[in-house]
Amino acid sequence: MDLMTILGLAMGLGAVYIVMLHGQVVNLLFNLDAAILVFGGTLGSTFIAFPFRSIKQLPNALKLIFFPPPKIDFALLTEEIIEIAGIVRKEGVFALHGYKSKTNNKFLEKYIDKVANGIEKEIILDGMKQEIFAIAQRHERVSGIFQAMATFSPIFGLLGTLIGVVQVLRNLTDPQSMGASMAIAVTTTFYGIFGANFLFLPASLKLDEYSSEEILAKELITEGIESVLNNEVPSVTAHRLEAFLSKKVKETQKK
Repeated sequence: MDLMTILGLAMGLGAVYIVMLHGQVVNLLFNLDAAILVFGGTLGSTFIAFPFRSIKQLPNALKLIFFPPPKIDFALLTEEIIEIAGIVRKEGVFALHGYKSKTNNKFLEKYIDKVANGIEKEIILDGMKQEIFAIAQRHERVSGIFQAMATFSPIFGLLGTLIGVVQVLRNLTDPQSMGASMAIAVTTTFYGIFGANFLFLPASLKLDEYSSEEILAKELITEGIESVLNNEVPSVTAHRLEAFLSKKVKETQKK
């Protein structure tokens, strides 16, 4: 389980609770009607905006937020690719038959198997690039769903506020009803802003981080496989991979 996610949730919820407790408005925090309007409306808009093939990926995405994928060791992955280059240089590509990745990288195993089977270089590299592109697109769609939800939820919060104001105007002569209406007006705004900035946007950013790491690893493998297919010596492969990672780090720093 991702301790940072748990810590963040605890800190955020705790801060909100303490402030509302001191302000003696904790009772406003729990309003079923407001929650149904904001979160139900946000989900409804999301279902309208995105096709089912994208929506069905949300459970796995939510799971990743709490149970992240294993951290990729780029140094170890680089060493493995250099070792593969050395094997090919000494024994040829057919020595890679049945290769099992030391880093348990299925993407690496898949394309090393293609190399061992003598598939043409252009076909292998095109396949790798297309798969990386497809994965990046899929990740972007899922992240985009959470970004859209972060856009929708404050709007539904505002809608709840307008509904609450209308109810207040209709019950000007009934102070008790006015109080309940104002509670809905205030709480829906709170839920909308809280949901956008504490739930949906952070989830999107965390998924983007995991996606960037996975894509970088696959691009590094592609660079290494190309070096192997060119029958380059391990030292050249090592230099090539180091240069690739340095370039990517610089590009990330510029963003």
